[in-house]
Amino acid sequence: MTTLLDTAVLPRAQWTESADAHAERADALTAAHRARAARGQKHPVEDFLFTYYSYKPAILRRWHPGPGVVLADADERAAWRWYRPVAEGVEVDAEAFRRDRGSLYRGVVNLLRATAARPAQFGCFGLHEWAMAYRTAEVRHSVPLRLGSDGTDAVVESHDLKCTHFDAFRFFTPDAVPRNRTVLSRDLQVDVEQPGCLHAGMDVYKWAVKLGPLVPGDILLDAFELARDIRTLDMEASPYDLTDWGYSPVPIETTEGKARYVARQRALSERSQSLRTALIAEVTAGDDTPGGADFLRPESV
Repeated sequence: MTTLLDTAVLPRAQWTESADAHAERADALTAAHRARAARGQKHPVEDFLFTYYSYKPAILRRWHPGPGVVLADADERAAWRWYRPVAEGVEVDAEAFRRDRGSLYRGVVNLLRATAARPAQFGCFGLHEWAMAYRTAEVRHSVPLRLGSDGTDAVVESHDLKCTHFDAFRFFTPDAVPRNRTVLSRDLQVDVEQPGCLHAGMDVYKWAVKLGPLVPGDILLDAFELARDIRTLDMEASPYDLTDWGYSPVPIETTEGKARYVARQRALSERSQSLRTALIAEVTAGDDTPGGADFLRPESV
């Protein structure tokens, strides 16, 4: 992934080849989901990326070059929203996007910058999914609990809950909420989100989608792949028994399971930080708007 500091002009043959390759990669990433959807089949792990985030597979197929790239002989894109004709062809109109989506743009950039600047924390052990099943018969997934209800409750009660991600915390059961070290709120999101959090890593995909044409296609698909891999660990470390679906549990209630979880969490955090940094650089290229406290907070999911 590279940030284009100077305007580059891509011949039609080159940019259409990139767009076609992008669509093929997107189709490969969503093929299993689309096949299941056609059969009306649900998946307890992979559906999350299309239901919780509510982005359809088609959105991944649309390739953008990102700011600072001119597409030669691209008249068909001149009518696309947030594109503009220039002497050499057509380019993304980053200024128009920032003007039209100002609150969203500023809020997302502020959150990404704040998260990237903090040290990663690795002591949560994925207990957010356990907290969502704590002392309730209405669990979020139609698969059995690996340790049963009593065993799940016991794991929660024997650990210090340290969730820092509001969009996970907001699904805690009422009895689990006061057990978290911090009672989170949307207003605190920019102040507490940190790069070790699996859900903050998954959200890089959400922000990439929301920032639309400012995001080059490779970053968008890399973010989706990262979200898919994070979701896998998220559910393997959850209280649910997913062996029938081909997933091996990461038993975070044990010392060995905690070590396995943290090792994978660290690797995913490094990937998310790399993508977060690249995303910030791309979408803010050429933008001299100051950051900091004056930036608005991002929209909720």
